[in-house]
Amino acid sequence: MSAAGLAPDETRRPLEGRRVRFGDLALQGVAGAAAAAATAVVGLIAWKVIEGAWPSVTTFGFHFVTRIAWNPVVGREVFGAASFLFGTAVTSLVALALAGPLAIAVALFLTELAPRVLRAPVTALVETLAAVPSVVIGLWGIYVLGPILRDHVEPSLHSTLGFLPLFGPPSSSGSSVFTATVVLAMMILPIVASITRELFLGVPRELKEGALALGTTRWEMVRGVMVPYARGGIAAALILGLGRAVGEAIAVTQVIGGGVFIHWNLFDTGDTLASKIAESYQGAATNLEVSSLVYLALILLVFSLLANLSAQWVVRRVARRQGVGLARGRAG
Repeated sequence: MSAAGLAPDETRRPLEGRRVRFGDLALQGVAGAAAAAATAVVGLIAWKVIEGAWPSVTTFGFHFVTRIAWNPVVGREVFGAASFLFGTAVTSLVALALAGPLAIAVALFLTELAPRVLRAPVTALVETLAAVPSVVIGLWGIYVLGPILRDHVEPSLHSTLGFLPLFGPPSSSGSSVFTATVVLAMMILPIVASITRELFLGVPRELKEGALALGTTRWEMVRGVMVPYARGGIAAALILGLGRAVGEAIAVTQVIGGGVFIHWNLFDTGDTLASKIAESYQGAATNLEVSSLVYLALILLVFSLLANLSAQWVVRRVARRQGVGLARGRAG
């Protein structure tokens, strides 16, 4: 295969080698202005958050991230983010572990296994779940999910897996890290499932039919063709789902219970970065407490940016590998 075949596609340069028209210039100007505006908005948000967090940054420094404390008493103010970082990590990662396989299974069912009469209604229901306001899901967690987990699920898990620190004594109120984790799993499942479904629909039909023609079963075709073809996008969808779980505030605040401590028992109460900001910002008594809450928001902002950049990097890396593999296949 010649080097010219691997060169960038020259047709992607819209204004080179052809007559320039007003519509082309207008479209390019509007699109460029929109991109610049989006970049400017992100920059302004970051600048304002850094400005609000700066008094706390100068007072506590990086030790704020590792300190387990939140004492807003005037004259003895000490703040730290370690317990909230721990709660955020536990709830988000466990929620992703619960929702990820389920979301992939839902996407496979909708693309390969569901009867045609069910595909459209089930797809609509999954996408509708993503549109339910978080405060409504939080209320459902308080009145329905919390009591069910408290009375049935948590005691069963404790009696079976109580030798593990994660499954300690059950909650007495229904508010716990475990309840918040299940709520987060429900919130990120439709997002990951919708993206994964679109990825599976994008798998070329020739690849699937070719695998089936070679004698593979449907499951072998899914495992050997569909999942490898879409694995980069699936990884990016999981990363975006993780970012969604980390940033959720209202629903988590309603069901997690609160607390400034680090523990491994999922059935005890806790707090996350987002829930602490949501529950304490309006009642903050001093400027240093407000600044410390904005410091928590700065940590959240950094994580969100890293999650999005990681998702883009994964997608581009896998796309580059697939492109190189396709080029080698054609050369062969």
